[in-house]
Amino acid sequence: MAGRRRRHRRGHPRQALPPPLPSPGEPPPLESNALREVTVAESSSKKTCHALSSTRSSAPSPDVWADLLDSLLLQIIVLVSSFHDLLAFIGTCRSWRAVLSSLPLPPAFTFNIPPLHLRPNGHDSHPHRRYIKHSLLSNISWQLVDPAKQTSSLSCSALQNLQVHMQYLGCSYGYLIFSKLEQCLLVDVYSGATVRPPKLKFTDNRSVYYGALVAPINLPNSRLLFCSRSSMFQWQVGSNFWSEHPLGVQCIVQIVSFKGEIFAIDFLERLHRVQLEPQLSTQEVAVVWDADMFLGLWNAPWLVVCGDMLLLVDFSVSINQFSGIAGTFNVFRLDFQVEPAKWVKVDDLGDNALFISFDRRNPTFSCPGPDKWGGKRNCIYIASPSADSKELWSVVEVGQVVLDPKLCTNGAEKYLPRAQLMQLQNLWELPSFVYGVGQ
Repeated sequence: MAGRRRRHRRGHPRQALPPPLPSPGEPPPLESNALREVTVAESSSKKTCHALSSTRSSAPSPDVWADLLDSLLLQIIVLVSSFHDLLAFIGTCRSWRAVLSSLPLPPAFTFNIPPLHLRPNGHDSHPHRRYIKHSLLSNISWQLVDPAKQTSSLSCSALQNLQVHMQYLGCSYGYLIFSKLEQCLLVDVYSGATVRPPKLKFTDNRSVYYGALVAPINLPNSRLLFCSRSSMFQWQVGSNFWSEHPLGVQCIVQIVSFKGEIFAIDFLERLHRVQLEPQLSTQEVAVVWDADMFLGLWNAPWLVVCGDMLLLVDFSVSINQFSGIAGTFNVFRLDFQVEPAKWVKVDDLGDNALFISFDRRNPTFSCPGPDKWGGKRNCIYIASPSADSKELWSVVEVGQVVLDPKLCTNGAEKYLPRAQLMQLQNLWELPSFVYGVGQ
């Protein structure tokens, strides 16, 4: 702009992303001292507006960046292909973040970037401690790695004043979920900030094994669901009470939201619709299985939302007479156009990649256009089942035979909710503030 002064900057490259800003509409943490416990592995840059600047010796002033038209910003937003890019965008200046929060973005925008890999540090995931039921939350820490930029990571931890032992119940919409009897706690995977639901005062709360949010926590319809062997408990975020509902099905092992509906899969691989209004209830969905489903000695299915498709990823493990134990990942799409609905095999995911972890209480993701961040299409990214593994994840093409004994052996767990499996393990997740985009 004419007449405006240009500020010169030194020629050293930008070394790190700026720290995140609070998510619009996100409820404040309970603790008054709930400060951010995240440290960035790279040294931080003091000039946040350099994120998308050129490397020339001069750059426009922050006012120039702030004055960009919304239509131009939208063209920049659709080019975002990784979490680091998103941080760079929202860290450029306050007006960019404000515009991002108000733009009517496509609902799938938040899933056009790959999720972050969360790896708990060794003291909580040591193989000799897997039978310890509860963890001291103040001792829990983890690393977040962006698949698009694996050379850097974020070191995160729960707040140091959380001197309480709890068991891990799941992770959803950017929050780790913990519980112990009446006490419940949600810990932001990126900031360490907490949300404390009211006490769970029910006789069956001792057998709670799974917890999940059904919507981002900053939305008015968000609810937290807890599952026990005989009941499902519901807390509407912001209220001061829980409600209990009898659960007349086998153990629920996964809950996903798809096209405004909530679906759950139980231990017997049966699919259910979960109704929240007028009161919480479950109804089994009549589904015809494909002839190729659930073959082998044991199987492990995951539900994955991929665009306008509800997929089921099945990991079938069998004994091969030549190579020994072997497994295969197959993908099936639920066809709602027929009655009853039918699982139909998908031989090629097209330009999509899927992300799963072996604990089915953890979230699953899909990502279109993985080539934009160096990923592989028609592949499944599996978070390593072993905390000691040098590789953070494995990449397997759909239909490819897997000969990795460690990977196949984890398929035998069947993920039955047991106290010894209540420890935080490797998983995929997106930070909570990502879900505030466009809300």
